[in-house]
Amino acid sequence: MKKILSELIEHRSLSKETARQVLIDLASGKFNPSQVSSFITVYMMRGVTLDELAGFRDAMLELCVPVSFDQPVMDLCGTGGDAKNTFNISTLSSFVVAAAGQPVAKHGNYGVSSLSGSSNVMEYFGYRFTNDVDELKKSLERANICFMHAPLFHPAMKNVAPIRKELGVKTFFNMLGPMVNPAFPKIQLVGVFNLELARQYAYLYQQTEKQFVIVHSVDGYDEVSLTSPTKVFFNGGELLLEPEDVKMKLLPDDLRGGDSVEESATIFMRILEGKGTSQQNAAVIANAGMALFCANQNKELNTCLLKAEEALESGKALKAFKQLLSK
Repeated sequence: MKKILSELIEHRSLSKETARQVLIDLASGKFNPSQVSSFITVYMMRGVTLDELAGFRDAMLELCVPVSFDQPVMDLCGTGGDAKNTFNISTLSSFVVAAAGQPVAKHGNYGVSSLSGSSNVMEYFGYRFTNDVDELKKSLERANICFMHAPLFHPAMKNVAPIRKELGVKTFFNMLGPMVNPAFPKIQLVGVFNLELARQYAYLYQQTEKQFVIVHSVDGYDEVSLTSPTKVFFNGGELLLEPEDVKMKLLPDDLRGGDSVEESATIFMRILEGKGTSQQNAAVIANAGMALFCANQNKELNTCLLKAEEALESGKALKAFKQLLSK
């Protein structure tokens, strides 16, 4: 690790294979906590190259507990790290998408750089995390969605988790989260916290067979916020999406979650029960609609948005949530 750190401090980058091997060694406990912390800190001070990102991704997928489903599942996941402390938009959108008919394998974790991650909220509601494939398949059959708590599928990362928690800020592991879903979904909506990372994701996903949409709101959100234009990369190219392009209004910048997991959970249920504010509902519908477009890019985006709106406002998304919890 000393050699690697020296290279990085001298502003050199790692090859894809070296990055892969370093992360495997790091996960195996080969390095002490100070070395791991130093390694992570380097990438808080400079960007990750494409080769490094690809190498880290390959290592995580190599070390994960893989899951295989019979149907083509999708994931909706943000990198986090946008310092916006929003309510759980991608998790809510996942239930809307499942209710609209698209099977979802949601990959999530506890909040590190935010107050309440998807796992915090699901745990608050009594959901018991599992990596039992049969249980996950039953969830899909019952609710058209399953939830995969990342630590159960990435046990090799147990050496890193305490350090990330102590640091409490965005690290390159935020960048990796959406890329390392153990179900290897062929369809994926990803929100990222800056434009450079959006371009990197788009480039890497273009090398795969995934149907993908990468979004980044230009005011910094790692989702379609409707508080500014959104940069969108997808299989068909890229575009800058204005809220009015999808028949929505530019909204005030207020998508904050609560100041505790309990408050975040209250907002979560309020939206599912049809009691959310117009802004909260619009943000969820926008992201769920974008996900449905991701799954079928031959459809008009506005058609997908209407489908998402119906799934939320009819109570179908709430039903999917209750069915997931009913095991």
